[in-house]
Amino acid sequence: MWQLYQFPLCPFSRKVRLLLGEKGIGYELLRENPWDGREEFLAMSPAGRTPVLRHSEKGFFLADSRAICEYIEETHDKNPMINGTAQNRAEIRRLVALFDENFYEDVTAPLLNERMKKRIVLRQPPDSRALREAMRLAHEHLEYIDFLIDHRPWLAGAQMSLADLAAAAQLSVADYLGGLDWSGHEQARGWYSVFKSRPSFRPLLAERMEVIQPPSHYADVNA
Repeated sequence: MWQLYQFPLCPFSRKVRLLLGEKGIGYELLRENPWDGREEFLAMSPAGRTPVLRHSEKGFFLADSRAICEYIEETHDKNPMINGTAQNRAEIRRLVALFDENFYEDVTAPLLNERMKKRIVLRQPPDSRALREAMRLAHEHLEYIDFLIDHRPWLAGAQMSLADLAAAAQLSVADYLGGLDWSGHEQARGWYSVFKSRPSFRPLLAERMEVIQPPSHYADVNA
């Protein structure tokens, strides 16, 4: 049985959960706050980051969301998410890196720091300037999603792929934290609404982080 160490607003854990859900792979969720610095967790993830995927019966574990996703892709043929031609697979990986790195650094990480970590861990007020900058950059990223959906059915091409999962995972956390203004981004919002309707996404929409509540539209698949 797979066990996934994560916390509710970890976008990289959400990406892995979406992939497991799309492939129909069962798993158990285990809560892990990486800021606690547990020795047992650091032994599995020396970088101190979630997620970690552990197989309780086989006795091995995997760290880093991209490594986990590649492993799942190589060992489970159902619903391939790095699909198509070599060129298309390269495009999928490019977009996964874009959302895992650029979107996270520009938008998700600042929002998590200001609206989650400062509230729960540091007991400090948020920096309004950092929040405004994150929302400004979110607007630019949404414009790029608009552009992609103007030219493709899904972000990387004709089929849903790991690129869509990576983007939806980051967007879901940013949306939970009130960091997205969807106005003027009908293509991005339409794509995201379709994604929110998928069975793999429903557990994420139902989960809540203690103390922090999402906006009213967050779990509405039509919003």
